[in-house]
Amino acid sequence: MTIAPEVSVRRERSAAVPVVVAAAMAPLLVWLVADPLLGARLEVFTPRGAVELGAPQILIAGVLSALAGWGLRGLLDRFAPRRGRTIWAVAAVLVLALSCLPLTDPAISTSTRLWLGLMHVVVGAVLIPGLGRRRDDRHPAPGSRG
Repeated sequence: MTIAPEVSVRRERSAAVPVVVAAAMAPLLVWLVADPLLGARLEVFTPRGAVELGAPQILIAGVLSALAGWGLRGLLDRFAPRRGRTIWAVAAVLVLALSCLPLTDPAISTSTRLWLGLMHVVVGAVLIPGLGRRRDDRHPAPGSRG
């Protein structure tokens, strides 16, 4: 029995949704520990002055990062299906490393730098392996245990 291609694509998308949601929520959980629980004030500096990061900014950044990762993975599945997994892993690790570069700004406090760095890492820790699985890993064959 074969599955129609559109059903397979729908399954792929639905399998990635929990990963995307978890990656979007992960930095918010870190923020909840840092700011409300421990009182760490997360502040970054822009040309307009200091900006304190709150839940909305953290959530928006998490959602955008997760959607960008999902989009890239989808493009790789479509245009480089045989090498998509490897390209995904390399690209995602590279983007994670590059995303941490602004944290080297000496104007950012050590506390903010550490908390934001942790947020970047938890998003990567969810997205990279979560979206890096092969299609067969995400969908066990009918009748198999897995």
